[in-house]
Amino acid sequence: MIPRLSPLTQIHEQMGAKFTTFGGWKMPIRFGSIIEEHHCVRTSVGKFDVSHMGQIFLDGNDAEYLTNKLVSNDVTRLKDNQAQYAMITDHQGVILDDTLVYRNSSDSFMFIPNAGHDEEMFLRWTHFRDEWDLDVAIKNSTSEIAMFAIQGPIAVDSIEALSSDTLSDLKRFTTTVTTIAGITCTVSRTGYTGEDGFELLLSSNDAVTLWKALNFPSCGLGSRDTLRTEMGFLLSGQDFNHQTNPRNPLEAGVDFTVDLSQDFIGRDALLGLNPKELPFNFIGFSLLERSIPRPGSAILNEAGEKIGLVTSGTLSPTLNIPIGLGYVPPSYSSIGDPLQISIRNSLKPAMICSTPFINL
Repeated sequence: MIPRLSPLTQIHEQMGAKFTTFGGWKMPIRFGSIIEEHHCVRTSVGKFDVSHMGQIFLDGNDAEYLTNKLVSNDVTRLKDNQAQYAMITDHQGVILDDTLVYRNSSDSFMFIPNAGHDEEMFLRWTHFRDEWDLDVAIKNSTSEIAMFAIQGPIAVDSIEALSSDTLSDLKRFTTTVTTIAGITCTVSRTGYTGEDGFELLLSSNDAVTLWKALNFPSCGLGSRDTLRTEMGFLLSGQDFNHQTNPRNPLEAGVDFTVDLSQDFIGRDALLGLNPKELPFNFIGFSLLERSIPRPGSAILNEAGEKIGLVTSGTLSPTLNIPIGLGYVPPSYSSIGDPLQISIRNSLKPAMICSTPFINL
Protein backbone atom coordinates (compact mmCIF):
# COMPACT_ATOMS: atom_id res chain seq x y z
CA MET A 1 0.00 0.00 0.00
CA ILE A 2 1.33 3.44 -0.91
CA PRO A 3 1.91 5.46 2.28
CA ARG A 4 0.19 8.78 2.82
CA LEU A 5 2.45 11.83 2.72
CA SER A 6 2.71 14.89 4.91
CA PRO A 7 2.69 18.25 3.08
CA LEU A 8 6.27 18.56 4.40
CA THR A 9 7.61 15.27 3.03
CA GLN A 10 9.75 16.94 0.37
CA ILE A 11 11.21 19.36 2.93
CA HIS A 12 12.01 16.48 5.28
CA GLU A 13 13.71 14.59 2.46
CA GLN A 14 15.82 17.64 1.62
CA MET A 15 16.88 17.82 5.27
CA GLY A 16 18.08 14.22 5.12
CA ALA A 17 15.47 12.84 7.50
CA LYS A 18 15.26 9.11 8.13
CA PHE A 19 11.71 7.87 7.57
CA THR A 20 9.41 5.21 8.92
CA THR A 21 5.89 4.11 8.04
CA PHE A 22 3.51 4.82 10.89
CA GLY A 23 -0.25 4.40 10.77
CA GLY A 24 -0.04 4.24 6.98
CA TRP A 25 1.96 7.49 6.74
CA LYS A 26 5.55 8.07 5.65
CA MET A 27 6.91 10.20 8.49
CA PRO A 28 10.38 11.25 9.69
CA ILE A 29 11.58 9.13 12.59
CA ARG A 30 14.64 11.34 13.09
CA PHE A 31 16.55 14.19 11.49
CA GLY A 32 19.80 13.56 13.35
CA SER A 33 20.11 11.83 16.71
CA ILE A 34 16.95 10.74 18.51
CA ILE A 35 18.68 11.37 21.83
CA GLU A 36 19.73 14.89 20.82
CA GLU A 37 16.22 15.67 19.60
CA HIS A 38 14.82 14.34 22.88
CA HIS A 39 17.14 16.52 24.98
CA CYS A 40 16.35 19.51 22.80
CA VAL A 41 12.66 19.24 23.73
CA ARG A 42 13.39 18.60 27.40
CA THR A 43 15.77 21.58 27.69
CA SER A 44 14.67 24.18 25.10
CA VAL A 45 12.27 23.74 22.15
CA GLY A 46 11.72 21.42 19.22
CA LYS A 47 9.21 21.20 16.39
CA PHE A 48 7.40 18.08 15.22
CA ASP A 49 5.44 17.47 12.04
CA VAL A 50 2.36 15.63 13.31
CA SER A 51 0.27 15.99 10.16
CA HIS A 52 -0.40 12.25 10.32
CA MET A 53 -2.92 12.94 13.08
CA GLY A 54 -6.53 13.11 11.89
CA GLN A 55 -8.88 16.09 11.96
CA ILE A 56 -12.63 15.43 11.86
CA PHE A 57 -15.00 18.42 11.91
CA LEU A 58 -18.63 18.32 13.06
CA ASP A 59 -21.16 21.09 12.49
CA GLY A 60 -24.87 21.16 13.22
CA ASN A 61 -27.51 21.18 15.93
CA ASP A 62 -26.70 17.62 17.00
CA ALA A 63 -22.88 17.80 16.86
CA GLU A 64 -22.59 17.87 20.65
CA TYR A 65 -25.10 15.05 21.16
CA LEU A 66 -23.43 12.77 18.61
CA THR A 67 -19.95 13.33 19.98
CA ASN A 68 -21.08 12.84 23.56
CA LYS A 69 -22.54 9.45 22.59
CA LEU A 70 -19.31 8.31 20.94
CA VAL A 71 -16.62 9.35 23.43
CA SER A 72 -16.18 8.41 27.09
CA ASN A 73 -15.92 11.90 28.56
CA ASP A 74 -18.59 14.60 28.95
CA VAL A 75 -18.16 17.08 26.11
CA THR A 76 -21.12 19.11 27.35
CA ARG A 77 -18.79 20.47 30.02
CA LEU A 78 -16.56 22.08 27.40
CA LYS A 79 -16.77 25.80 26.88
CA ASP A 80 -16.08 27.33 23.48
CA ASN A 81 -12.41 26.93 22.50
CA GLN A 82 -11.75 24.21 25.06
CA ALA A 83 -10.39 20.70 24.47
CA GLN A 84 -10.78 17.43 26.34
CA TYR A 85 -9.01 14.05 26.32
CA ALA A 86 -11.34 11.08 25.84
CA MET A 87 -11.54 7.45 24.78
CA ILE A 88 -13.58 6.09 21.88
CA THR A 89 -14.96 2.71 23.00
CA ASP A 90 -17.03 -0.05 21.45
CA HIS A 91 -20.13 -1.60 23.03
CA GLN A 92 -17.92 -3.87 25.16
CA GLY A 93 -16.05 -0.86 26.56
CA VAL A 94 -12.87 -1.72 24.64
CA ILE A 95 -10.83 1.26 23.43
CA LEU A 96 -10.94 1.83 19.68
CA ASP A 97 -8.81 4.98 19.86
CA ASP A 98 -7.98 7.86 22.17
CA THR A 99 -8.65 11.41 21.04
CA LEU A 100 -8.76 15.10 21.82
CA VAL A 101 -12.18 16.68 21.38
CA TYR A 102 -12.42 20.43 20.73
CA ARG A 103 -15.52 22.60 21.06
CA ASN A 104 -15.31 25.50 18.62
CA SER A 105 -18.83 26.76 19.38
CA SER A 106 -22.17 25.43 20.60
CA ASP A 107 -22.76 23.50 17.37
CA SER A 108 -19.21 23.07 16.04
CA PHE A 109 -16.69 20.45 17.20
CA MET A 110 -13.45 18.88 16.03
CA PHE A 111 -11.75 15.73 17.22
CA ILE A 112 -8.29 14.31 16.54
CA PRO A 113 -8.04 10.57 15.81
CA ASN A 114 -4.64 8.94 15.75
CA ALA A 115 -2.65 8.19 12.61
CA GLY A 116 -4.52 5.85 10.29
CA HIS A 117 -7.80 6.10 12.22
CA ASP A 118 -9.28 9.19 10.56
CA GLU A 119 -11.36 7.41 7.92
CA GLU A 120 -12.46 4.73 10.38
CA MET A 121 -13.69 7.36 12.84
CA PHE A 122 -15.25 9.47 10.10
CA LEU A 123 -17.27 6.43 9.05
CA ARG A 124 -18.15 5.62 12.67
CA TRP A 125 -19.51 9.11 13.31
CA THR A 126 -21.32 9.07 9.96
CA HIS A 127 -22.86 5.66 10.66
CA PHE A 128 -24.37 6.71 13.98
CA ARG A 129 -25.39 10.10 12.64
CA ASP A 130 -27.44 8.33 9.98
CA GLU A 131 -28.73 5.60 12.30
CA TRP A 132 -29.98 8.17 14.80
CA ASP A 133 -31.14 10.63 12.11
CA LEU A 134 -29.14 13.54 13.51
CA ASP A 135 -28.47 17.01 12.13
CA VAL A 136 -24.66 16.97 11.78
CA ALA A 137 -22.35 17.68 8.85
CA ILE A 138 -19.19 15.58 9.22
CA LYS A 139 -15.98 16.25 7.30
CA ASN A 140 -12.64 14.45 7.32
CA SER A 141 -10.16 17.29 6.76
CA THR A 142 -6.99 15.31 7.44
CA SER A 143 -5.62 15.77 3.91
CA GLU A 144 -6.30 19.50 3.98
CA ILE A 145 -4.73 20.38 7.33
CA ALA A 146 -1.15 20.32 8.53
CA MET A 147 -0.43 19.91 12.22
CA PHE A 148 2.76 20.89 14.03
CA ALA A 149 3.73 20.40 17.68
CA ILE A 150 6.06 22.96 19.24
CA GLN A 151 7.24 21.59 22.58
CA GLY A 152 9.74 22.44 25.29
CA PRO A 153 10.42 24.80 28.22
CA ILE A 154 10.84 27.80 25.90
CA ALA A 155 8.21 26.76 23.35
CA VAL A 156 5.61 29.28 24.52
CA ASP A 157 7.99 32.24 24.39
CA SER A 158 9.37 31.06 21.05
CA ILE A 159 5.94 30.89 19.38
CA GLU A 160 4.65 34.04 21.08
CA ALA A 161 7.54 35.98 19.54
CA LEU A 162 6.17 35.06 16.09
CA SER A 163 2.50 35.55 16.95
CA SER A 164 0.22 38.51 16.35
CA ASP A 165 -1.38 37.87 19.77
CA THR A 166 -0.31 37.14 23.34
CA LEU A 167 -0.30 33.35 23.77
CA SER A 168 1.35 32.90 27.16
CA ASP A 169 -2.04 33.45 28.85
CA LEU A 170 -3.67 30.65 26.88
CA LYS A 171 -4.60 27.94 29.38
CA ARG A 172 -3.92 24.23 29.03
CA PHE A 173 -6.46 22.49 26.78
CA THR A 174 -7.74 25.73 25.30
CA THR A 175 -7.41 27.09 21.78
CA THR A 176 -7.36 30.34 19.87
CA VAL A 177 -7.04 31.43 16.25
CA THR A 178 -4.15 33.76 15.48
CA THR A 179 -1.35 34.30 12.98
CA ILE A 180 2.09 32.76 13.46
CA ALA A 181 4.73 34.31 11.21
CA GLY A 182 1.87 35.68 9.13
CA ILE A 183 0.11 32.31 8.74
CA THR A 184 -3.38 31.80 10.18
CA CYS A 185 -3.34 28.95 12.71
CA THR A 186 -5.53 27.36 15.31
CA VAL A 187 -3.26 27.24 18.35
CA SER A 188 -3.92 24.66 21.07
CA ARG A 189 -2.09 24.54 24.42
CA THR A 190 -1.67 20.79 24.21
CA GLY A 191 1.04 18.24 23.47
CA TYR A 192 2.29 14.67 23.82
CA THR A 193 5.72 15.18 25.41
CA GLY A 194 4.96 16.32 28.95
CA GLU A 195 6.55 19.67 28.19
CA ASP A 196 4.71 22.94 27.75
CA GLY A 197 3.96 24.09 24.25
CA PHE A 198 1.42 24.27 21.47
CA GLU A 199 -0.05 22.25 18.66
CA LEU A 200 -0.73 24.29 15.52
CA LEU A 201 -3.36 23.46 12.90
CA LEU A 202 -3.15 25.24 9.57
CA SER A 203 -3.92 24.82 5.91
CA SER A 204 -1.65 22.27 4.28
CA ASN A 205 -1.01 24.88 1.59
CA ASP A 206 0.80 27.02 4.19
CA ALA A 207 2.73 24.17 5.80
CA VAL A 208 6.07 24.65 4.05
CA THR A 209 6.07 28.41 4.59
CA LEU A 210 5.39 28.16 8.32
CA TRP A 211 7.73 25.22 8.90
CA LYS A 212 10.60 27.24 7.42
CA ALA A 213 9.65 30.27 9.53
CA LEU A 214 9.80 28.23 12.74
CA ASN A 215 13.54 28.39 13.28
CA PHE A 216 13.63 25.60 15.85
CA PRO A 217 15.28 22.17 15.68
CA SER A 218 13.24 19.57 13.77
CA CYS A 219 12.35 16.43 15.71
CA GLY A 220 11.01 13.10 14.48
CA LEU A 221 8.69 10.39 15.74
CA GLY A 222 11.58 8.61 17.46
CA SER A 223 12.07 11.34 20.06
CA ARG A 224 8.32 11.90 20.28
CA ASP A 225 8.08 8.25 21.36
CA THR A 226 10.86 8.44 23.98
CA LEU A 227 9.35 11.67 25.34
CA ARG A 228 5.83 10.23 25.69
CA THR A 229 7.15 6.97 27.16
CA GLU A 230 8.93 8.89 29.92
CA MET A 231 5.53 10.41 30.73
CA GLY A 232 3.74 7.06 30.65
CA PHE A 233 1.39 8.25 27.90
CA LEU A 234 -0.54 5.67 25.89
CA LEU A 235 0.31 5.04 22.24
CA SER A 236 -2.70 3.98 20.19
CA GLY A 237 -2.13 0.69 18.40
CA GLN A 238 0.67 -0.28 20.76
CA ASP A 239 -0.34 0.23 24.41
CA PHE A 240 -3.84 -0.73 23.33
CA ASN A 241 -5.06 -2.27 20.10
CA HIS A 242 -8.66 -3.20 19.46
CA GLN A 243 -7.70 -6.41 17.65
CA THR A 244 -4.41 -7.56 19.14
CA ASN A 245 -4.32 -5.97 22.60
CA PRO A 246 -7.91 -5.06 23.57
CA ARG A 247 -8.06 -2.92 26.71
CA ASN A 248 -10.74 -0.91 28.43
CA PRO A 249 -10.02 2.54 29.92
CA LEU A 250 -9.81 1.19 33.48
CA GLU A 251 -7.18 -1.40 32.58
CA ALA A 252 -5.27 1.22 30.57
CA GLY A 253 -5.14 3.58 33.54
CA VAL A 254 -7.20 6.33 31.91
CA ASP A 255 -10.36 6.04 33.97
CA PHE A 256 -10.17 9.84 34.45
CA THR A 257 -11.39 10.12 30.85
CA VAL A 258 -14.60 8.19 31.66
CA ASP A 259 -17.77 9.90 32.85
CA LEU A 260 -20.22 7.13 33.69
CA SER A 261 -23.03 9.63 34.24
CA GLN A 262 -23.11 10.04 30.45
CA ASP A 263 -24.84 7.51 28.18
CA PHE A 264 -22.02 6.78 25.70
CA ILE A 265 -21.36 3.63 23.70
CA GLY A 266 -19.45 1.28 26.03
CA ARG A 267 -20.78 2.82 29.25
CA ASP A 268 -22.94 -0.17 30.20
CA ALA A 269 -20.00 -2.56 29.88
CA LEU A 270 -17.78 -0.30 32.01
CA LEU A 271 -20.49 0.09 34.66
CA GLY A 272 -20.27 -3.64 35.26
CA LEU A 273 -16.55 -3.55 36.07
CA ASN A 274 -15.14 -3.43 39.58
CA PRO A 275 -11.91 -1.38 39.45
CA LYS A 276 -10.51 -3.55 42.25
CA GLU A 277 -11.13 -6.75 40.30
CA LEU A 278 -9.61 -5.95 36.91
CA PRO A 279 -7.60 -8.75 35.30
CA PHE A 280 -4.76 -6.35 34.39
CA ASN A 281 -3.34 -2.97 35.34
CA PHE A 282 -1.23 -0.71 33.14
CA ILE A 283 2.15 -0.21 34.82
CA GLY A 284 5.54 1.38 34.34
CA PHE A 285 8.77 -0.41 35.14
CA SER A 286 12.50 0.09 34.97
CA LEU A 287 15.13 -2.53 34.21
CA LEU A 288 17.95 -3.05 36.67
CA GLU A 289 20.35 -4.04 33.88
CA ARG A 290 21.30 -2.30 30.63
CA SER A 291 18.90 -3.79 28.09
CA ILE A 292 15.93 -2.48 26.10
CA PRO A 293 12.47 -3.94 26.74
CA ARG A 294 10.60 -4.39 23.47
CA PRO A 295 6.85 -4.43 22.79
CA GLY A 296 5.63 -8.01 22.95
CA SER A 297 8.23 -9.12 25.50
CA ALA A 298 6.89 -11.29 28.29
CA ILE A 299 6.69 -9.99 31.86
CA LEU A 300 7.31 -12.66 34.48
CA ASN A 301 7.11 -12.81 38.27
CA GLU A 302 10.05 -13.80 40.47
CA ALA A 303 9.09 -17.46 40.10
CA GLY A 304 9.50 -17.21 36.32
CA GLU A 305 5.78 -17.42 35.55
CA LYS A 306 4.51 -15.27 32.69
CA ILE A 307 2.09 -12.73 34.08
CA GLY A 308 1.92 -9.97 31.48
CA LEU A 309 3.19 -8.23 28.39
CA VAL A 310 5.42 -5.25 27.58
CA THR A 311 3.71 -2.75 25.29
CA SER A 312 6.34 0.03 25.13
CA GLY A 313 10.00 0.26 26.04
CA THR A 314 13.04 2.45 25.53
CA LEU A 315 16.26 3.68 27.05
CA SER A 316 15.17 6.88 28.76
CA PRO A 317 17.45 9.66 27.47
CA THR A 318 16.61 11.79 30.51
CA LEU A 319 17.25 9.13 33.16
CA ASN A 320 19.73 7.02 31.15
CA ILE A 321 18.02 3.82 32.28
CA PRO A 322 15.78 1.32 30.46
CA ILE A 323 12.08 1.91 31.09
CA GLY A 324 8.92 0.30 29.85
CA LEU A 325 5.14 0.10 30.02
CA GLY A 326 2.89 -2.93 30.07
CA TYR A 327 0.11 -4.90 31.71
CA VAL A 328 0.26 -7.18 34.74
CA PRO A 329 -2.37 -8.50 37.20
CA PRO A 330 -3.21 -6.13 40.10
CA SER A 331 -1.54 -8.50 42.59
CA TYR A 332 1.81 -7.69 40.92
CA SER A 333 1.30 -3.98 40.28
CA SER A 334 2.45 -2.20 43.44
CA ILE A 335 5.26 0.33 43.20
CA GLY A 336 8.55 -1.39 43.96
CA ASP A 337 7.33 -4.89 43.13
CA PRO A 338 10.03 -7.01 41.45
CA LEU A 339 9.49 -8.38 37.94
CA GLN A 340 11.47 -10.10 35.20
CA ILE A 341 11.40 -9.12 31.53
CA SER A 342 12.17 -11.65 28.83
CA ILE A 343 14.65 -10.10 26.38
CA ARG A 344 16.36 -12.24 23.73
CA ASN A 345 15.75 -15.47 25.67
CA SER A 346 17.23 -13.96 28.82
CA LEU A 347 15.39 -12.79 31.94
CA LYS A 348 16.26 -9.28 33.08
CA PRO A 349 15.39 -8.06 36.57
CA ALA A 350 12.99 -5.11 36.72
CA MET A 351 10.98 -3.12 39.22
CA ILE A 352 7.59 -1.43 38.97
CA CYS A 353 7.84 2.38 39.02
CA SER A 354 5.36 5.20 39.27
CA THR A 355 4.55 7.12 36.10
CA PRO A 356 5.46 9.57 34.82
CA PHE A 357 9.01 8.35 35.19
CA ILE A 358 10.33 11.92 35.38
CA ASN A 359 9.27 15.02 37.29
CA LEU A 360 8.92 18.15 35.21
